[in-house]
Amino acid sequence: MRHPFRHALLACVLALTALGVVRPATAAQTAPEFADIAAWHNSKPLTMRQLRGKVVLIDFWAYSCINCLRTLPHVTRWYDQYKDKGLVVVGVHSPEFPFEKQEGNVRDAIARYGIHYPVAQDNDLATWDAWSNQYWPAEYLVDQRGNVIAHHFGEGNYLEMENAIRTLLGLPRLTDAAAADKDAPDFTQLGSPEMYFGADRSQNNASAGGDRTGTGDFTAPSRLDLNRFALVGRWEIGRQNASLVGPSGEIRLHFKAKKVHIVASANDPVTLEVLVDGKPQAPVTVQKSMLYTLYSGEDYKDHVLTIRVPKANFHAFTFTFG
Repeated sequence: MRHPFRHALLACVLALTALGVVRPATAAQTAPEFADIAAWHNSKPLTMRQLRGKVVLIDFWAYSCINCLRTLPHVTRWYDQYKDKGLVVVGVHSPEFPFEKQEGNVRDAIARYGIHYPVAQDNDLATWDAWSNQYWPAEYLVDQRGNVIAHHFGEGNYLEMENAIRTLLGLPRLTDAAAADKDAPDFTQLGSPEMYFGADRSQNNASAGGDRTGTGDFTAPSRLDLNRFALVGRWEIGRQNASLVGPSGEIRLHFKAKKVHIVASANDPVTLEVLVDGKPQAPVTVQKSMLYTLYSGEDYKDHVLTIRVPKANFHAFTFTFG
C-alpha cells in the first residue's frame, strides 16, 4: 500500500481548491471492487457486482476531515431522498490518522453525523488504491451496469451531482439552487490552509525546533506571521501530532477565516481556554479523537487565537478552517 502521507498532501490542497466540477468519466470504467475492508457498518458486506442494477454513489471520507464533514449533509440527504428509487450510497472511510482506524471511533462518528447508509472501513487504504483515489472527499457515481460515469473531488457542485443521480434514476433534472450549500465557506475569502502539528508537515509551525521529532521547551515569537502557529511550554513533537508533556501550555495561531477547528484528543477530559484577539470565547472540552470547533465568527478578517491548555496529555493534530 502507499503511505497515507502522500494522500494527505493532496487533501490539504483541496481545502482551498474545493470548487471542482462534476466530471464525466473519460471512458467507460468498471467500478473496482471493495478491497480488504476491516469492518462494515450499517450493512452486511457488499460487492459492486451485487449492486448491479442499482445506481451507486461511492463517497470517500474520513471523520476528522472538515471538507468531508461539510459534504456529509448532502450525501445523507441524497440517500434519504433516493434510496427507495434505486440509489445506494456507500461511504468508504479511508483514514488519515491512526485513531481513525479504530472501529469504535468510526462507529461513533457514523452515529454523530446521522449516517444510515453502508460504510466500509478502509483501514489499509486498499479500496482507496483500487479506485486510484487521491482526495478527501471524493464521490464516484456508478450506473446500473457497474460503470463509473462521473466523479467529483472536494466540496461544492451539489446540484450537478444530484442531477447526475436523478438522470440515472430516470427523474427530471432540478433547475433551481435548492441543492446549494448555503453554509459553505467562501473560498475566495478564506485565507488559511490546513496546518499540521507533526514534524512530517511542519511548515506552518513558527516555534524553533517544531520541525523535528522529540521533546523540548517551546516559545512563541513576539510576532506571528499570518498562517503560522506556535507552541508555548514543554511539548513532544511526533510525526503526526504534538503532545503537551508539561503541566500547562499554549498554542498561538494567526489565521484568516470565519471558523477555526482543531483535530485533537486528550487522555482525560481537558477544557481549553480560547481567546481571539484577547477576547475570551466559549471554552472547549476535548477528549475523544475528533474535530472540535474553537471559533465561529462573522467575517474573514485575520485574527490571533490563543489556546491555553491547563494540563498534560493533550494531543493536537491539525488546524482546519471555514
